[in-house]
Amino acid sequence: MNQKSKELQDKGVDVVNLTLGEPDFTTPDHIKDAAIDAVNNNFTKYPPVPGYPALKKVICEKLKKDNGLDYDPAQIVVSNGAKHSLANVLQCLVNNGDEVIVPAPYWVSYIDLIKLSEGTPVIIESSVDTDFKITPEQLDKAITPKTRAVMFNSPSNPSGSVYTKAEVFALAEVLKKYPEVLIISDEIYEKINYMGEHAGFAEVDYLKDRTILINGVSKAYAMTGWRIGYIAAPLPIAKATSKLQGQFTSGVCAIAQKAAEAAIGDSQDCVEDMRQAFLKRRDMVLDLVKDIPGFKVSVPDGAFYIFPDLSYYFGKSVNGKVMNGSMDLCLYLLEDAHVASVPGVAFGDDRCIRFSYAASEEQLRTAFDRVKNALAELQ
Repeated sequence: MNQKSKELQDKGVDVVNLTLGEPDFTTPDHIKDAAIDAVNNNFTKYPPVPGYPALKKVICEKLKKDNGLDYDPAQIVVSNGAKHSLANVLQCLVNNGDEVIVPAPYWVSYIDLIKLSEGTPVIIESSVDTDFKITPEQLDKAITPKTRAVMFNSPSNPSGSVYTKAEVFALAEVLKKYPEVLIISDEIYEKINYMGEHAGFAEVDYLKDRTILINGVSKAYAMTGWRIGYIAAPLPIAKATSKLQGQFTSGVCAIAQKAAEAAIGDSQDCVEDMRQAFLKRRDMVLDLVKDIPGFKVSVPDGAFYIFPDLSYYFGKSVNGKVMNGSMDLCLYLLEDAHVASVPGVAFGDDRCIRFSYAASEEQLRTAFDRVKNALAELQ
């Protein structure tokens, strides 16, 4: 959809692009300055495969301060973005026939990363009515003798849902019964959280030694292009992912690592400024869509997306265009309303569409005014 949006823009069409999962802010100056200093100080040689010791130390300090978690730098592996971290972990843990449980909606790459590892994805459904969260009962029912791991993403892409501490501990009670099941906890949106607390599975004492925590700098610090993600994991898993990474890519860009060290280790004021801006936009978008008929949306407590259920419009049509699912609806909104979004089918829920509100307030007002008018045309 992003590609189609750009093709229309290249033809001179005024498209509001709400597809991208990246902050529209620029990387804060003190982080860019750290990268410039790294160049001037000749950090231009091959870096250690699992990351510079100074960066891994800063990550450990962050995990202790923010999450109350004790890790040794040897348990940290820095990779080329959180997606690379996820790929490393799955390649090391999952064998042919292993099942990996994934709550839906899920980030688009999860399923293919599991399949590339020769694993079998097991999907647990949710809906807007449950704020796109699964229940302990659903989790318990999904676990089988073949289950190798469960993947969680909170705050979530695409739904923006955030599991509370009580909800995490309720799910943890189920996992307590299955000591052979590992937990892959994708927390890349940790700091874009409007609830006031973040809860991860590594914070449950009896799950820490079974949890692989995934995080990075892309979302919180507007550093998507710097490509820095990391894992905090039990030592054998950290060693395995480092060995694998040594064969695939070796160490991450030295300059980007020094920038990430400044991002994680220095003042977090810039993070809070961006979080407040996203919160303001979220509230504005929810106000803009509240009167659109059939626009069923939960209140996202994190990230920068809304994921409305628009199945009300399925079967409706205009000018011979019939809305048979989320892809049809996205194409209609792009071609007729000139608003780009992402079909929910890509995230495992064909009833929904993802709109990113990582855009200016003016763009958002324009976009949802167009969406409202375009949906009203469907009969």
